[in-house]
Amino acid sequence: MRFKRLCVFCGARHGARPEYAAAAERMGRTLAERGIELVYGGGNVGLMGVVADACMTAGGSVIGVIPEAMLEWEVGHRALTRLEVVDSMHTRKARMAELSDGFIALPGGLGTFEELFEVLTWSQLGFHRKPIGLLDVANYYTPLAQMLANGVEEGFMKPENASLLIRGDDIDTLLRAMADYRAPATAPRIQNEKQL
Repeated sequence: MRFKRLCVFCGARHGARPEYAAAAERMGRTLAERGIELVYGGGNVGLMGVVADACMTAGGSVIGVIPEAMLEWEVGHRALTRLEVVDSMHTRKARMAELSDGFIALPGGLGTFEELFEVLTWSQLGFHRKPIGLLDVANYYTPLAQMLANGVEEGFMKPENASLLIRGDDIDTLLRAMADYRAPATAPRIQNEKQL
């Protein structure tokens, strides 16, 4: 699969380790170098700002999608290729999904977790058939992988549902695995992504 655009979920803070910002910077630069447009939540703070700035500095194109209320908090990035202002968080997530060929989660907090699990749930239900990657910087997401394994072991998830998440600690390897991704044949399909 050749990606035109990838959506990156990540924190509005930098986190406690310098590795997190370094990974966000590498991600933005890598997308630009490969001619892949970055789609993200439109913020200018934390890892969100780092990944967007790195992509643009390397000559890439960045589309931000942000709720109007967050502009009032002065966290919207005004120097992007394109900034789309929407009416709600729900609209923001649906729009980012509509624009993107796949998703990658970098380290982040509740918002990042929520965005990641929502696109995983949409994939499980067949609302989209796009790859979902997890960049596990400094083992930040190791507990999450253990949680998913526990969900399978305890009978709340099928193994194929847990395997919808492509996990890696190296950007190039992760992007290759995402490019090779094929949605499970058993996943239901929808006719129109507007149902998201």
